[in-house]
Amino acid sequence: MNTSEEKSLNNSEDKRKVTTHRLHEMKQRGEKISMLTAYDYSMATIIDQAGIDVILVGDSASNVMAGNVTTLPITLDQMIYHGTSVMKAVKRALVVVDMPFGSYQGNTIEAIASAIRIMKETQADSIKLEGGEEIIDSVARIVGAGIPVMGHLGLTPQSINKFGTYAVRAQEEAEASKLIKDAHLLEEAGCFAIVLEKIPAQLARQVTNELHIPIIGIGAGPYVDGQVLVMHDMLGINKGFSPRFLRRYANLYDEITRAVRSYVKDVKDGDFPSIDESY
Repeated sequence: MNTSEEKSLNNSEDKRKVTTHRLHEMKQRGEKISMLTAYDYSMATIIDQAGIDVILVGDSASNVMAGNVTTLPITLDQMIYHGTSVMKAVKRALVVVDMPFGSYQGNTIEAIASAIRIMKETQADSIKLEGGEEIIDSVARIVGAGIPVMGHLGLTPQSINKFGTYAVRAQEEAEASKLIKDAHLLEEAGCFAIVLEKIPAQLARQVTNELHIPIIGIGAGPYVDGQVLVMHDMLGINKGFSPRFLRRYANLYDEITRAVRSYVKDVKDGDFPSIDESY
């Protein structure tokens, strides 16, 4: 195959809808997976057209959209609203919707009912749950209903009151061993991928090497199969959050502030609208 044929094939691949199967193919050939959060139609349109592989409708909407300190207050109805908005925009990316706190823990019947509501009402591609052995029955039941599930281990924000801190997780041998065990349990239960948040890079590398499903990291080092960031953080919209793992690709906080101040000045000075901007 010549270079032009390879480019044509790659372009064709890029335009195809991303599926759970494609993510497995990407892991197998060593292609990194890109993932970002989105919560509304306009931003989802932009990042989907920019070529992102996976869009996470994260319960981080509780923080960046609703102003809550934790992810705990966001409801199932609110997650469905955000998921529906994102799905109207997306043509290529795989869309994952977070199941919010209280919609699946400790009750497999409620878990499957919540997952079905998300899938039917948002028409998303998959859902994500936090936890390992403690929620494995819910994971198995949801997968058994034909719903793709992404797992989430390490720092799990819905358990922040139990942790009491956002510090790096699984640094001690006991917690690291449990994380490895939980990762295997999630794979065996049918998860198509797992997010590892804020754990040592070498531990994330071990999990990535041991499991056949894609591993997506956030603060988990470079040896995983892909990376995810919160859109508001990487675009510099949120200035109050600066963890070590965050790389800012823009400074929209300052850009938007400058634009708004210019608008205010032009209105106050009577400069906007001009005659050319009037009917």
